[in-house]
Amino acid sequence: MDFIEGEIIYLNKPLDWTSFDLVNRFRYKLSRKLKIRKIKVGHAGTLDPKATGVMILCTGRATKRIEELQAQTKEYVATLQLGATTPSYDLEKEIDKTFPTEHITREKVETALRKFTGKIEQIPPAFSACMVDGKRAYELARKGEEVHLKPKTLVIDEIEILQFELPVLKIRVVCSKGTYIRALARDIGEALDSGAHLIALERTRVGNVTVADCINADEIDDFLDKELIINN
Repeated sequence: MDFIEGEIIYLNKPLDWTSFDLVNRFRYKLSRKLKIRKIKVGHAGTLDPKATGVMILCTGRATKRIEELQAQTKEYVATLQLGATTPSYDLEKEIDKTFPTEHITREKVETALRKFTGKIEQIPPAFSACMVDGKRAYELARKGEEVHLKPKTLVIDEIEILQFELPVLKIRVVCSKGTYIRALARDIGEALDSGAHLIALERTRVGNVTVADCINADEIDDFLDKELIINN
C-alpha cells in the first residue's frame, strides 16, 4: 500500500478513545515506520468516545475523498436505558433525571420507533462537535454554558428492535450522514413519555464496510509491517 500517495484504511475504534486518538495513533505509527516526520491522515465521520466500531481513515491524497466517504449510509447498534437521562445523552455524564417506565410495552416502543423513520428533523446534542459562535458546542456545554442548536434534516431508513427487556432497549438503526444516535435516544425516550440515554453504541457499517472488515487498534503495527513489507 502506498500510504504517502494515498490509501483508505478501515479501523475499529475502541471504547473511550476519541476519533482523534485513533487518527493520532495511526499517524504516529505510520510516520515512525516510514521514517517521515509528517504525513497527512484524516478520518471520515467522527465517533463519540463512548462509541465503538467502523472508522474510515484516509492518508495522502485519499483525504480528498473524505467528504464522499462521510456521505455514505451508516448502520448502528444502539443500547438504550429507558427511564433515565444524562446531559450528554450517553454515559459521559451522570444520570440527572429519572422517569417512570411501567407503562412502556414492546408495542408502544414499536409505535414510537415508526415516528422516526424517513426524513426527520433532529436537534443535535449540546455535547457535540457542532459549531456555535466559532466554538465547538461540547466546549461550551462542558463549561456549563447553555447551548442552542438548530434542527437538522436527516434520513433514517430503518429502525428495528433487537432486544427489549425493561429498562434496556437495543435497536439497529440505518441512517444518513449527520444522524446523532444520542439525540435519537433522547427523542425516543420523550416519545415514550419517559427518558432515555445510550449505554452502548457500535457503528457496525459504513457503506459496504462492516466491523469484520476493520483492523483493531492493537493490530495497527502488524498491519503496517505486513503492508510495508509487501511494498518493499
